[in-house]
Amino acid sequence: MVVMDNYRKGWALRYIREAEAELEAAHKSPDMAPTLILESLRKAQAAIYYGLGEPKVIEGIVLQGLRDGGPVDDPILRFLIEVERSIERIERLPVTSIDEALKEADGIVRFASEIITILTRED
Repeated sequence: MVVMDNYRKGWALRYIREAEAELEAAHKSPDMAPTLILESLRKAQAAIYYGLGEPKVIEGIVLQGLRDGGPVDDPILRFLIEVERSIERIERLPVTSIDEALKEADGIVRFASEIITILTRED
């Protein structure tokens, strides 16, 4: 069982709701999609960070792992690094690749939502 204080739980749930809403808006508004996709991904990432602990600490660990560039044994850290890499990759995609970005963002936000559901579940 994961123990999370109400403050972090509240922020995790808020960020994942906003991530899902912004991704839905990106699907409906192609002209705003690039900005909405990135906002959605950053909010999904923030939701996971709040779910796991102190967001700044988690972010520091992820960025250090990204800088080190070597193999990562911890599956959670490996996932968080891959999320960061995906966000960076989507930031560099040309506007003509919106469908690719939406598809990748859909998967990340869906997975983040599942993680938050597990972390915030009260047994």
